[in-house]
Amino acid sequence: MSKAIYVVGGSKGGVGKSLVTMGLVHNLTQRGEEVFVIDADTSNPDVFKSYENEVVCELVNLDEADGWIRFVNICDEYKGSNVVVNTAARNNVGVAAYGRTLSQSLEELERELVTLWVINRQRDSLELLQDYIDAIPNSTVHVLKNGYFGADAKFELYNSSDVKTSVEKQGGRSLLFPDMADRVSDDLYSNRLSIARAWQTMPIGNRAELRRWLEEVSKVFAPVVDNG
Repeated sequence: MSKAIYVVGGSKGGVGKSLVTMGLVHNLTQRGEEVFVIDADTSNPDVFKSYENEVVCELVNLDEADGWIRFVNICDEYKGSNVVVNTAARNNVGVAAYGRTLSQSLEELERELVTLWVINRQRDSLELLQDYIDAIPNSTVHVLKNGYFGADAKFELYNSSDVKTSVEKQGGRSLLFPDMADRVSDDLYSNRLSIARAWQTMPIGNRAELRRWLEEVSKVFAPVVDNG
């Protein structure tokens, strides 16, 4: 079975893309999958710095045509690896300009493109998602409502939107991504730890919270990865 391309998007900062990316990379590696990580957040590459010693990683600027060319070439060169992309804020500009470079290559690459779109509770999350779908229509899109911003009912703007109806009509899912206690997430980011490294070094209480979070994350990713 061909390996998937997973794009973690949101097109703006502060929605939680990096943590979703780290959770996905950990989930895939725990399944015994080979992973190639592209960190497109070249100005603040938290994922790259956390995982560069554990999986194959590369910084790729997806604001430029050359970056999209490199992205497609990686997908071709590393056929045995799932490619996971942590996108940067403002990525909608690059997607609109160059997204067809990837979109038009999927058939030849023989890969499925799966997008995990991370949202908060603001309207622009939905507008940016619609822009992405318009630019890359042949991606399976799943929406992750980041639990950091509240319980599922708090996402009423998305839950009652035409975008949600469209996403689910195309086979996508609307999922609540679990919140992680600040003490643990702060430790991950400040020390640039991968999740596996955090598990080895954190105090027992922190590990208990990390275990709880990972169990919830596994439930969220199961239908996404199993079908990816």
